[in-house]
Amino acid sequence: MIGKVLRKVAAASALILGIHMGAAQAADAICYNCPPQWADWASQLRAIKQNLGFDIPHDNKNSGQTLSQLLAEKDSPVADVAYYGVSFGIQAGQKGVVTPYKPANWDDIPEGLKDPDGKWFTIHSGALGLFINVDALGGKPVPTSWADLLKPDYKGMVGYLDPSSAFVGYAGAVAVNRAMGGSLDNFDAGIEFFKKLNDNDPIVPKQTSYARVLSGEIPILFDYDFNAYRAIHKDKANVVFVIPSEGTVVVPYVMSLVKNSPNPDKGKKILDFIMSDEGQKVWANAFLRPVRASAMSPEAAAKFLPASDYERAKPLDYGKMAEVQNAFKERYLNEVR
Repeated sequence: MIGKVLRKVAAASALILGIHMGAAQAADAICYNCPPQWADWASQLRAIKQNLGFDIPHDNKNSGQTLSQLLAEKDSPVADVAYYGVSFGIQAGQKGVVTPYKPANWDDIPEGLKDPDGKWFTIHSGALGLFINVDALGGKPVPTSWADLLKPDYKGMVGYLDPSSAFVGYAGAVAVNRAMGGSLDNFDAGIEFFKKLNDNDPIVPKQTSYARVLSGEIPILFDYDFNAYRAIHKDKANVVFVIPSEGTVVVPYVMSLVKNSPNPDKGKKILDFIMSDEGQKVWANAFLRPVRASAMSPEAAAKFLPASDYERAKPLDYGKMAEVQNAFKERYLNEVR
């Protein structure tokens, strides 16, 4: 009887393994952290299929999970390219899991937004703020500042992605910390903010939560402008994007060619396409700021908040942001969670 059960378990395991391997073999290339609901990767992957003929499966990792997976697979890589927030891209370069590659239109990428050797490079950026479902506020006023979120009115309504894992979560923590008077050398102000926010029962998911904002499950989410604009202009939802009055940060997202990847030539072609006119326009049409400014049409730019609002969104020392990330993570886990 036991032998029969074991044979059934073994057969089921083999079937699952076979399905997993079959799915992997069906893909022409693997991109880690290319989720369809984030930054309109769904459209970008369709464009890659149309132009290069490559099938790339959706991948719902976040930035931290992507780096962890690359490190775990260092001796036998699975992915060909990886996408993540800039601090994780910098760490990937430092930890030796990516290889230098300078894609098409390399010279159009401003200094400071790329590794000099090509271990990572920016493809687009976003401004961090508040993505708010107006209907889900239940008649309460739209918050206009980080400080507003600490008011009892918004108890159970505020969400932010886990800053110990998701890059957007860490970017939100950096933005709040600086807005409250902190710096990349001192996270006391940000840690204190999150401690106070705990009294308002925040929602802290690990993965992108676009659909949860649209459904009203998370009325207020620390997120990027491009997700809110997508909700407004494509999903016709009653949402707004707020750049808090105390200020916020502009953050790049970057890509890399994985070291010793299974399909390096395909990986290079994918990165070249993403940096091409057509690839960059996909980001612009998804309300992101493409790193090649020429790809942003006047029609796309007109859908953003006024330039006066964006004066409150500032760049950072991204190398320093990467350097202090683990120290912040430890403080957050020990003092907030």
